[in-house]
Amino acid sequence: MSSEFNAICRATDGEVVETVWGRLVWTASGAVGNSTAMSVGRATIRAGMENPRHRHPNCDEILHVVAGRLEHIQDNGSWILDPGDSVSIPKGVWHQARSLGSEDAQVVICFDSPNRLTEVDSSLRANMP
Repeated sequence: MSSEFNAICRATDGEVVETVWGRLVWTASGAVGNSTAMSVGRATIRAGMENPRHRHPNCDEILHVVAGRLEHIQDNGSWILDPGDSVSIPKGVWHQARSLGSEDAQVVICFDSPNRLTEVDSSLRANMP
């Protein structure tokens, strides 16, 4: 393994992305420098907010709810997710999540690519990062 490869990413050292709807913290990915096969991060969706409708053309995603409550919407329906619930989102499927209730939703997100791509639905510009 190359000395440039950083196996550890401390909780405070991730790649942070602030948005109008919440926050993403990437702790494993090609950009972070500690994975050549996956991306892993945490997302906070503020109470009453939603991320924009989007899809990932190059990878599958798994979203796991740690705290709060979400409505997950994708092409074939919508589901209410509580702490401990997970949803699998196939490559290319349009989806978004809305935080329900008065508590921020906290989720762990995983992708089967170290360099995930995201396409945002340009017809819907609400809650854009």
